[in-house]
Amino acid sequence: SICEFMELKTPVISVVLGEGGSGGALAFGVCDELAMLSNAIYSVISPRGFASILWKDATREKDACNMMKITAEDMLRLGVAEHIIDEPLGGAHVDLCKTAENIKEYLLNVIAEKSQKSIDVLLNERYTKFRKIGEFEIRQKEELLGNE
Repeated sequence: SICEFMELKTPVISVVLGEGGSGGALAFGVCDELAMLSNAIYSVISPRGFASILWKDATREKDACNMMKITAEDMLRLGVAEHIIDEPLGGAHVDLCKTAENIKEYLLNVIAEKSQKSIDVLLNERYTKFRKIGEFEIRQKEELLGNE
């Protein structure tokens, strides 16, 4: 369960390889670091499911994708993911060895980094990271436009 992931006394690193598009994908987010392949998507519901619920029209899944902000770049910008792992031109399937090398390099680096921290620090950072997902702040229009 998600609560058990929160309390694991070991570094937890998640890598989204393709499509994480269900409530079960939430568990991957309870980690010390989440990385995604550059063409991966991550969401609690598939775009088709989202379109079916919101518009009662599953064929609008492209509209849903744009609205949902589910790409690796979106997840990085939103603070859900910490790293994007490059894929070969054309996608991970084009060169599986290169994709595996990129994932291995990332994992070796992040494991070395996370292993330097105490378990108490990791647990605290993991909890804080998970709690911050979805936070937002209200800003004044002038601040957003740079007219402070």
